[in-house]
Amino acid sequence: MSATGPAWPGHPVVLAAAGVSLVLAPQAEGLPEVLHWGADLGPLGVDELDQFRLARERGVSASALDEPWPFTLAPGEGDGWAGAPGLLLESNGGPIRPRWRVDGFTVTSTEITVTARSTGLVLKTDLRLDAHGVLRVRHRVGNEGSTPVRVAVADTVLPLDDRATELLDFSGRWTRERMPQRRPRTQGTLVRESRRGRTGHDSPTLLAAGVPGFGDRHGELWAVHLAWSGDARYRVDDLPEGRVAIGVGELLRPGEVELVTGETFETPEGVFVWSDRGLDGLSARLHASLRDRPHHPVSPRPVVLNTWEAVYFHHDLPTLRRLAEVGADIGVERFVLDDGWFRGRRDDRAGLGDWLVDEQVWPDGLHPLIDHVRGLGMRFGLWVEPEMVNLDSDLAREHPDWLLTPDADRARTMRHQHVLDLALPEVREHLLKHLSALLDEYDIAYLKWDQNRDLLEATHLGRAGVDAQVRALYDLLDTLRARYPHLEIESCASGGARIDLGVLERTDRVWASDSNDPIERTQSQRWTELLLPPELIGSHVGPPRSHTSGRHADLGFRIATTLFASPGLEWDLTTCGPHELEVLTAWIDFYRRVRPTLHAGELVHDTPTDGGALLTGAVAPDRAHALYRLSRTDSGDRAVPPPIRLPGLDPTRRYRVRVVDELPAPRLLDVRPPAWLAAGETTATGRVLAEAGLAAPLLAPAQALVLELTALDGGI
Repeated sequence: MSATGPAWPGHPVVLAAAGVSLVLAPQAEGLPEVLHWGADLGPLGVDELDQFRLARERGVSASALDEPWPFTLAPGEGDGWAGAPGLLLESNGGPIRPRWRVDGFTVTSTEITVTARSTGLVLKTDLRLDAHGVLRVRHRVGNEGSTPVRVAVADTVLPLDDRATELLDFSGRWTRERMPQRRPRTQGTLVRESRRGRTGHDSPTLLAAGVPGFGDRHGELWAVHLAWSGDARYRVDDLPEGRVAIGVGELLRPGEVELVTGETFETPEGVFVWSDRGLDGLSARLHASLRDRPHHPVSPRPVVLNTWEAVYFHHDLPTLRRLAEVGADIGVERFVLDDGWFRGRRDDRAGLGDWLVDEQVWPDGLHPLIDHVRGLGMRFGLWVEPEMVNLDSDLAREHPDWLLTPDADRARTMRHQHVLDLALPEVREHLLKHLSALLDEYDIAYLKWDQNRDLLEATHLGRAGVDAQVRALYDLLDTLRARYPHLEIESCASGGARIDLGVLERTDRVWASDSNDPIERTQSQRWTELLLPPELIGSHVGPPRSHTSGRHADLGFRIATTLFASPGLEWDLTTCGPHELEVLTAWIDFYRRVRPTLHAGELVHDTPTDGGALLTGAVAPDRAHALYRLSRTDSGDRAVPPPIRLPGLDPTRRYRVRVVDELPAPRLLDVRPPAWLAAGETTATGRVLAEAGLAAPLLAPAQALVLELTALDGGI
């Protein structure tokens, strides 16, 4: 269906795909009403749509507005909405009270665009439902009048089913990102705000509301994510009148966005996802949607060796050559030179901003190392942090006016650094010039793009500057990618402080956390997987003693933790003994064989009832092959653990189940392990494995068991 015209049709309009539907209804005045977002209502004719609208028309209670009021695309006081506004505009120091009239629309099978006007204003709302049931919503607010208009709030908000009475979102800190927190929905407006100038270690990431007790594989959920790398607001509104809403938006500081005549403000996308299969149902939709992007990585995700925890700032050619040789011998495919290669960079107090190879450390430039790495059959990557500057740098001394702060002498530093004002065109041109010089001179296939601090008192041309900074960052990344289309970029921000679908439109991988401690990583990765598929999540095997936590962990557990990700190593391999290198070689060979399943399959989870354990699986699209990892982070409360249930398989097919002996065997506490485990393998149908499960061994804490399943009628 496709139509354009001066007014909406006289009946509701439907978007439907992959078991999800959205229903909008016209009004005589004002913006369209959102009648439904959630489970597909099935094919509805015009008469049925009118019946649906009539059936949903609300009554009027005592001490309330005299007429039923609608939930519109931008709910506000003029609609009768007493929750947080969806759109709040100001002019001449006071609020604007728009009276919208729809004067244009476009409807296709996948997208609706509504254009509405009020005096001096235009609002365009795009709603796009993709083939996987993921709904993306964006507003564009334009000033068609003669008076400047300030945008205070511009959220994307949808009604929430009243059955969704339990909420899940995330918080965290450095090295412990994306820790879940659940709570009951209560009346009022619940708002989670991020004011860090970047997504943040404590970002909500995804706000989900579900039926009571929803879990990994069961329960109906409605969720939202903001595809934006700056300040953000996640919200749930629950009014006594029985109206409930869920939404997201960019958090704007006072006066941050002011539109003069002819200017338009475009909001970040709100990404809305519904599932009737629990949390894994949300992930399945999001992962499939991301994998459908034209720029999604399709080449096999290489095994990475990053030099940071191997040498830190201590760069010298013989050491790095030897490290590269050992890496190549065990199967590493990408070698990344981390912080410390540029001028004056012997610690984190100097050098940021001067993106020139340090002649004292590298008298012949990076060519000797890169040529050696390429000669060993590996691709080369380089660490950069273009958005930041140390005051002890030539750049800061020459251009103190380029800092994103009103007062560098008094501004607080973080990792001894300040932020460059990317919204200044001359700053972006400077960075593009120096990054291009590196990429033109050297054979660099990959940039690890870091950002190691929050933005505090960010000020651009006298006003709040986070919005301008993020948009300028996106412009810089877009320009660089257009200039070097084969370049891959990793988004790193003190670990996982910039993980969102906005930056991932411009990057190919995220660094989930600066912690390589597998205990911490098990939880952080599980919840990063809620938003992102494994091939986008970097995870590395670190040394026996974690750099960040000081905890020791067995090599087998460290390896298994990286498996369901884009894996690598961050370890001085020249200190490894022959047995360790043999184990690492076997792991890399195994990963290379199974990565088609890991990076194209459906991710599934189960949380055993005895506590302290997590099952993660990847099932190939044709369900002929699967991998599962049972991780135990601490001892459970059962002497004999509950069965391992393996979800996601074809219930009618018979599978060979084997313990992956290419990885080190986990330590068991059983006096006698289950019979199938003692034998090393078994066979069973997918139905038996999912419903009855396998008798579980008693894994010691900080151990993982990895299983490979192959359908007996074919597969890998």
